[in-house]
Amino acid sequence: MDFIYSLHPKAVAVIHADSKQAILEQLSSRFAQVYELDQADVLERIEEREKLGSTGFGRGVAIPHARVPGLARPVAAFLRLDHPVEFDSADGMPVEMVFGLLSPENAGAVHLQALAAVSRLFRNESVRDVLIHANDAEAIYALLNNVTDRDAA
Repeated sequence: MDFIYSLHPKAVAVIHADSKQAILEQLSSRFAQVYELDQADVLERIEEREKLGSTGFGRGVAIPHARVPGLARPVAAFLRLDHPVEFDSADGMPVEMVFGLLSPENAGAVHLQALAAVSRLFRNESVRDVLIHANDAEAIYALLNNVTDRDAA
């Protein structure tokens, strides 16, 4: 089975941020660097989506997402924060993990499938626990890849 989204090792990082805006800026910067996208465009599209309602998923996780022209398939980035940050989440809890997802502009069903897959991943308490305690970005990437591989089988 093909992966619904691509996650590049350099798209995974442990960061410091003090606000929701700082998180979105660092996320858009990571997307721009890793996937050769326009950072301002990515940030604008993520912010537009955020205005519709917080992408704070709950349980310490946010899933900012948007559709961006020029992509061939959905791409992802994962940020673990060095401390919890307020994100206007549905459950009122601050976030510690941010899984960003960008999809091609016209990828309606694919975008929804990718969001559903990410949502399922972070509903799993043991997955969240392992990711929050991983030593570094390399370990986080390996864990995310292992979980995705297992779920694709």
